[in-house]
Amino acid sequence: MKKFYAVIAILAITFGNIGLSSARQSQQGKAPVESVAGVFDYYLLTLSWSPTFCLTHKDDVQCSGKGYGFVLHGLWPQYAKGGWPESCPPMVALSPAERTQGLTLFPTPKLLEHEWSKHGTCSGLGATGYLDAADKAVGAVKVPEQLQPFSGTHYFTAQKISDLFRESNPGIPADGIAVLCSGPELSEVRVCMGKDLAFGACGKGVKTQCRAGDIRVPPSR
Repeated sequence: MKKFYAVIAILAITFGNIGLSSARQSQQGKAPVESVAGVFDYYLLTLSWSPTFCLTHKDDVQCSGKGYGFVLHGLWPQYAKGGWPESCPPMVALSPAERTQGLTLFPTPKLLEHEWSKHGTCSGLGATGYLDAADKAVGAVKVPEQLQPFSGTHYFTAQKISDLFRESNPGIPADGIAVLCSGPELSEVRVCMGKDLAFGACGKGVKTQCRAGDIRVPPSR
């Protein structure tokens, strides 16, 4: 009888631990996918509204009276089911020539280095290939006239901003763009593109994140 109870106790502990492990896995979500260069589904082109960034980064080089409107934040490889690869090996530093090329696209050296190491390395294109792709992606998106740099504060709904971009870029599908805000201000516009840099639908988790009603679009600095 003692042996019987001992077996029951062992089984209870074993299944209890399995249940606890399952619960922990449920809370923590799926194990992260190993990041491999070139293994992704599409790109997310992210354009940052520089005046909003400069509200909280006044000493940044980007905010030294250059009058920026939208600037390239990054070209990010993405998974269609959600998430993205990052910091893919081999981690290779930019050469002086690549850094010079990158600074024609990104507003600051710090942002260039960060974007290359975290996202560019996962493109599988090498630094020059990635920078060429970023250049092509930025060139493919026409910023609406109403959202060019201006000297006074403007107000739009997030839907209106999305509509303006789609009117200026008819190839962007309704589910191929997202508008993001930082509090009440416009922060970013994100456009989804295939590996061939043609406009396409966004994957899971890419969506507009702004409050309802008008959002503030600060003037250029």
